[in-house]
Amino acid sequence: MTIDEAISYQNTSAQKKTESTSRLGSYAVSSMLAGSYIGIGVVLMCAAAGPFLTSHAPAAKLVSGLVFGIALTLVTVAGGELLTSNMMTLTQGAHNKAITRIAAARTMTLCFIGNLVGSALFAGFVFLGGTFKQGSAAYAYLEYTVTSKASSTPIEVLFKGILCNIIVCLAIWAGIRLKSEGARLTVIFWCALAFITAGFEHVVANMTTFSLALFVGVPDITALDFASNMIFAGLGNLIGGGVIVGLGYSLLARSERKAKSFAQAA
Repeated sequence: MTIDEAISYQNTSAQKKTESTSRLGSYAVSSMLAGSYIGIGVVLMCAAAGPFLTSHAPAAKLVSGLVFGIALTLVTVAGGELLTSNMMTLTQGAHNKAITRIAAARTMTLCFIGNLVGSALFAGFVFLGGTFKQGSAAYAYLEYTVTSKASSTPIEVLFKGILCNIIVCLAIWAGIRLKSEGARLTVIFWCALAFITAGFEHVVANMTTFSLALFVGVPDITALDFASNMIFAGLGNLIGGGVIVGLGYSLLARSERKAKSFAQAA
């Protein structure tokens, strides 16, 4: 699939996404499921990497990246409305006038709320299941991760958010252009490995991370830390996925169309 064809696909997808918000109940379920699927990745990351962290093994962050791909895989294969990838799709649709900017903003807002509710509910289930009891290796990794996020400056969170969603949206964008399901899953794996191991900020993953931290009582983590991360990680994700990747390829598609028209005219 060419870049121009991929943009046409994205324009249609943006229209379907904005139209689906008219069925508010089903859209809420879809976005809540996506939030919980990303939460599965967070829990698996902590459970798998926790023993490495507590034994001071340097592979802890690498292990967290190796297992997190389940999150994006579930969203892509099972289906669900994920804010970070929607930032790219809806921005492209609005830029190409397939949808209005108001419709794009409304859909992103509803997706954010649904992802947040789904993430928090999933975190509540995990808390009640006792997976993150204090003293466990999973708890140790959660504490390490959320404390690092809360101690970062807003500028650091912003730019880590930009970098994160460049990688996430490249996974989705590449998947659109690929024909093989195996190739799509491979790209998702490598991109998840990249942004998790590097410690970048994914606003939806952080919904589960901070919710769990508040439920289990990680010291010095507050609702204000949660809110601050949502604002700056979310803004960074929008810039990275929407502006850099989304608009970047939208502009390349226009150049591709102009070059094709020029060649046909010649």
